[in-house]
Amino acid sequence: MKTMQKGFTLIELMIVVAIIGILAAIALPQYQTYVAKSQAARVMTEIGALKTIVETCLLEGRTTPVDSATVTPTATQCVIGFAGSTLLGAAVDIPGTTVLAAGAGPIAIDIDASTSAVTMVGEFKNSAAVALQKEGENTLTWARSEDGAWTCTSTIDVKYQPAGCGSGSGS
Repeated sequence: MKTMQKGFTLIELMIVVAIIGILAAIALPQYQTYVAKSQAARVMTEIGALKTIVETCLLEGRTTPVDSATVTPTATQCVIGFAGSTLLGAAVDIPGTTVLAAGAGPIAIDIDASTSAVTMVGEFKNSAAVALQKEGENTLTWARSEDGAWTCTSTIDVKYQPAGCGSGSGS
């Protein structure tokens, strides 16, 4: 009488483990690229949200950006009020100020009072993907021209750049 095989042979199990290993070797780098790209898109949106604040300040003639947590604003100061981000940091870097919240510097905002041109530069920090955290290299910039047009540019790798924010996209 023949006996029925019960379970898998060792070679069958080794083949399954090898297949899973090959799939993991392909999937993990793709997942890391996806995470970095989604984080870049998030940073583009977080910095882009400050455009409304800056536009409001320009319409009211407030051209000196300040962090409301550290400074009592005057009539010409623009209160940015950035609460922080896990990908950028805790505060806004305001040119010409020395008192900022802890971890300041990930978003630098510069408003030219004479031309109404604005530059907002964000640098990837904190819990951003390792591929994006290159000190001083990987930045995302929103710039406003004198005529009020906003453009988004980025110095991050092309494969991580969000749609609409490449090396000179308008938005």
